Amino acid sequence: MGRHELREQVFMLLFRVEFHEPADMPGQIRLFLEDSERAAAGKDAEYIRARCEAIREKLPEIDRLINENTEGWDTSRMGKVELTVLRLAVYEMRYDEDIPAGVAIDEAVEIAKKYGQDNSGGFVNAILAKIVKLGD
Repeated sequence: MGRHELREQVFMLLFRVEFHEPADMPGQIRLFLEDSERAAAGKDAEYIRARCEAIREKLPEIDRLINENTEGWDTSRMGKVELTVLRLAVYEMRYDEDIPAGVAIDEAVEIAKKYGQDNSGGFVNAILAKIVKLGD
């Protein structure tokens, strides 16, 4: 699987966080990785699982950063797609030195456009642009 496909798989798995209790997530991860339509093998499956777990561990910090950089919005009011995309991108921008911020933003906007509402790409881009300026 290429990086874009892996990122999209992480997004889809991370999306489940909004609908399941933390204690249920190991089972959800197993079910997701066993799904015949998405089945990732070996290193890819391990990457997806590990990345999702790493993001889940950082959710309080990630959500705080998102909330601090939105006006009139907070994570409790955002659409689930947009929130999940933002969480993934913020994790990549803040905690993954191998992914340039511009790439994280571009990929997040593409995923938001594919899975979200008509204005999701612009919404995600605006918030991530504010967050990336903090790191400069």
